[in-house]
This record gives sequence, structure tokens and C-alpha cells, in this order.
Amino acid sequence: MSTGSSQDPTTGAPTKVDDSYAESKAKFESKAKSEYFDPCQELAQKSIKCLHRNGGDKTMCGDYFQAYRDCKKAWFDRRKEERKKNGGWW
Repeated sequence: MSTGSSQDPTTGAPTKVDDSYAESKAKFESKAKSEYFDPCQELAQKSIKCLHRNGGDKTMCGDYFQAYRDCKKAWFDRRKEERKKNGGWW
């Protein structure tokens, strides 16, 4: 099945970009970075590393979990306020 675009023989990557996704690409690129980036991801990874270090003992990682929950709550509250300010639906 051919899409009409050629591929680079060394990498297999398309040499011509399909224009059918232009609208989605424009929408994605115009959005604020925070809509696609989780600022709490680092804390989530630290929580998981703590679990691995301690053999899955959740009691040893309570501080990591709480820091992640606090970060997530602050991030969601901030996004909620931004939506209210910008006329969002919730």
C-alpha cells in the first residue's frame, strides 16, 4: 500500500510530509507547552525509583508520594484557574 511519499533508503523516514495532518500540526504547535508537558513527571519518576529501591515498600516512600500529589494538585488548580480566566468550560 503506497501513500505517494518516498522514503529515505538509509533511515526509512518519509522524505515528503503528508499534508493531511497540517491542521492537527498547526493546532498542536499553537498550544501552550504546559498542555503537553507534565511538570510533575520528575517527582513521579522519583516515587517509582523509591519503590524499586525499597522492594515495593510504600511506607518508605510516603514523602515522595506526597510531594507528587501536592505537585499534581497545584498543577491542576493552576490549569483550572487559567481555563476560568480564558473562558474555559470548567
